[in-house]
Amino acid sequence: MAQAVVTEGISLNNPLFRIYAFYCAVLVLKMMFMSVFTGMKRFQTKTFANPEDTILHKVKVTHTDAVERVRRAHLNDVENIPIFLITSLVYILTNPSYFLATTLIRAYTLARITHTAVYAVVVVPQPARALAWLAGFAITGYMAVQNLLYFLS
Repeated sequence: MAQAVVTEGISLNNPLFRIYAFYCAVLVLKMMFMSVFTGMKRFQTKTFANPEDTILHKVKVTHTDAVERVRRAHLNDVENIPIFLITSLVYILTNPSYFLATTLIRAYTLARITHTAVYAVVVVPQPARALAWLAGFAITGYMAVQNLLYFLS
């Protein structure tokens, strides 16, 4: 039984795997954009982290809140998204409800985008950022527990 589930779970024809792959790509592109966004903010504010980066602009190495917010939002992605990508891939192997799994994957992606938006783009006061982070954390935790229960049996 487990072999059949694994074979179905990773099949490129599995509609749930296709949803997973699409939203993985969205999350990876989001993380890549954050690197570019950090650089854009550094040039916009003439705020550079290393002395060699200041040669063309003749400024000192400094830190600004605008750059730090983008950088910290990116770091938060680096800490959370890879864990979700692994956990959600294993979750697909448990043969979950298509509707539930799709909803969780989409909600996680929306939560991560919202987290970045309220942290680094429009800067909405708390608890907006905490709620966006908590939504993603709870989804990953739910999937991890479901994985444990499925593979424990």
